[in-house]
Amino acid sequence: MSSTEHQEVLDAALTLIHSRQHVSPKRLGEPGPDPEQIEKILTAAGAAPDHGQLRPWRLVIIPPERRQLLAEAFAEALVERDFEATEEQKQEAREKAHRGPFLVLVIARLDPALGPAHPQERLISAGCAVQNMLLAAHAMCFGAGLASGRALYSHCMRRLFSLSEHEQPLCFLTVGTVTRSKFPRGRPKVADYTSTL
Repeated sequence: MSSTEHQEVLDAALTLIHSRQHVSPKRLGEPGPDPEQIEKILTAAGAAPDHGQLRPWRLVIIPPERRQLLAEAFAEALVERDFEATEEQKQEAREKAHRGPFLVLVIARLDPALGPAHPQERLISAGCAVQNMLLAAHAMCFGAGLASGRALYSHCMRRLFSLSEHEQPLCFLTVGTVTRSKFPRGRPKVADYTSTL
């Protein structure tokens, strides 16, 4: 690769990184990624750093025909926190499951039996996998965003996704076409988050 080609690749990569913005699942609609595009997004996750090749995270895709199960888990999680939740509030909780055409749950695998890598290393690996998927989706001109919230850590959510004792749900990642744009958020300056030893 010539120096000119190398510079073009670098410029394209930096443009991709700096132009990516979080998009709320509420603002993501059809069309979503097709099977080939989904495969590319998921393959990008596999390029994340993985000390010891432990695969310290896993992904669970929630297809449209299974969203109702997630919807009921959201409603149940609300009742877990608030026994007096109204039917309207439970319905609002259910609606969260139906946002965005492509939805995946990211789960950290923290079982010590997997290997010696520290749990923090495993979380970093999962974070890198998430960023790779976000960038891959952005490169395909889709919007993507992350969502978590208290429901994610509920007993019913653990049961729905068959989480083991040492597994931790991290976030939902949603991909789709942006239906409503928002003004891009500003980025912090380098001086805001760096210092010198």
